[in-house]
Amino acid sequence: MPRHPSDLFAPFALDFLQRGMLGGALVAILCAIVGTWVVVRGMAFLGEALAHGMLPGVALATVLSLPVLIGGALSAIAMSLGIGALQRRARLSYDTSIGLLFVSMLALGVIIISHSGSFATDATAILFGDILAISAVDLVLLAAAAAVGLIVAILFHRSFVALSLDVRIASVLGLRPQLAQAALVGLVTLAVVASYQAVGSMLVVGLLLAPAVAAGHWTTRIPTRMALAAVFGVTAVILGLLASWYAATAAGASVAACAILLACLSWAVRALSSRGARTPHV
Repeated sequence: MPRHPSDLFAPFALDFLQRGMLGGALVAILCAIVGTWVVVRGMAFLGEALAHGMLPGVALATVLSLPVLIGGALSAIAMSLGIGALQRRARLSYDTSIGLLFVSMLALGVIIISHSGSFATDATAILFGDILAISAVDLVLLAAAAAVGLIVAILFHRSFVALSLDVRIASVLGLRPQLAQAALVGLVTLAVVASYQAVGSMLVVGLLLAPAVAAGHWTTRIPTRMALAAVFGVTAVILGLLASWYAATAAGASVAACAILLACLSWAVRALSSRGARTPHV
């Protein structure tokens, strides 16, 4: 533990922690943008399913010694397309389509992992991420992913708002709700794939949802909620990395836990402030 408060942030003098913090911050910004719409639209199940839907692609890429990020991206994209195909052709509901593909992809990933000989270390990285292994190239990719997410969110803002209110309203206004829904699913896929290395498939939903939930206690405007969620997310990254360093815990899990803790604290503070505002003064 640090002997002086000024020594608290001393670990960030290390290069790999600096890259981890910057990469985590970029992931937090992207997740704040996408996670706000995920919470508003009630798409948490989709985020969870896509996070696990990456597993077979990542596992297969690891076995074949290919880039795991590409394998995970292709797997997540295939799952997104499969959800749409099941809805259109099999006439299944949205959550039923997600549930079927979720179990199928997860089972396929476990089969690939179990069939491989020495996969324990790689499986741990897949499930819980390795934020401290983020490289300079990864930072460029994360910055590009965050920029793409921001641009898509700006271009489809009106469509997303109308889609959240009523699909019929979006159709009447000529905002093409089907295209907006596809764009939103694409954003969730982008956030899940980009967040994979930082927190892994098991914990990505925590970083996707918790900051947006925390911000939702203080504002109802979408842009403000995104900005505040980004602040909560970046704070969770910094606190998580510090907790990991001093407590010798897993970095990705520590970041996700801090994000959820901040959401709980945000709710508690908001509840106490609201109760104090309602208490009559004598």
